[in-house]
Amino acid sequence: MRARVPSSTSNLGPGFDVLGLALGLYVEVSVADSDEFVLTTEGEGSNLPCDKTHLAAQIAIAIRGHDRLKIHVNSEIPLGRGLGSSAALAAATAAAAGSDDPLGVAAKHDGHAENAAASVLGGLVAATMIEGRPVARRLPFDEELAFVVIVPDRELATKTARSVLPDTVAFADAVSNLGRMGLLLAGLADRSALTSAAGLDRLHQDARTSLYPEAPTLLGALREAGAVVSCWSGAGPSLLGICTSDVVAELVVEAATGALRGVDLPGKVLQLRPDTDGLILRQS
Repeated sequence: MRARVPSSTSNLGPGFDVLGLALGLYVEVSVADSDEFVLTTEGEGSNLPCDKTHLAAQIAIAIRGHDRLKIHVNSEIPLGRGLGSSAALAAATAAAAGSDDPLGVAAKHDGHAENAAASVLGGLVAATMIEGRPVARRLPFDEELAFVVIVPDRELATKTARSVLPDTVAFADAVSNLGRMGLLLAGLADRSALTSAAGLDRLHQDARTSLYPEAPTLLGALREAGAVVSCWSGAGPSLLGICTSDVVAELVVEAATGALRGVDLPGKVLQLRPDTDGLILRQS
């Protein structure tokens, strides 16, 4: 079997560990029985060892119950950049290996549900873990929205990004995020209602700036160029600009490319469409 799933961005500013959105970068995995273990890779992550320590190998072997498998991974999703690469790979591999619950497999691996849910279901999702199981729902989404992603040439491990977060937050900060998330959901459902205030966060982005001092400048550049909302993509270091049209997004890409040069940070800027299909499974 062959399975394809999209990348994802999560948090979207105030929706910390809750909101996820599928974006048009993809990983495709095929799994077939073989006389011996064979793993081949291409694209992003192709520099990783092609042995049984690879995430795709671990998941496929666990699902099939043996290692006599031929596995191929082809990924467009940069690793360690806050675009849900591991959740997407886990979901695609689980589906290709024959799991009847690729969302559960991917969420268990990732430790939380929003990236996995976006990759499996497509579109905009709210997701959480309840009694150890992912529960996810698709949300109304305006498909005319366009997205610009700044992808630096540096990785930021989710574990590291989480290590700088406070154990507790002020009541006012929690209330602020809840209010902003309500505004954000309204704007993502109808782009005419989207407002820059909807992207403000008090739970995680400021705390993580110590790991990524260029972030405030780049986020500001996204908004100045026309993105209504700018925020971290997941745990970073990718940054997301939400635009009301493809035409605006093209202008934001140009400005963001210049902003990257301005802070002397190697990387690339992508203009991406949302993915509304999620997991697609085919016969090899």
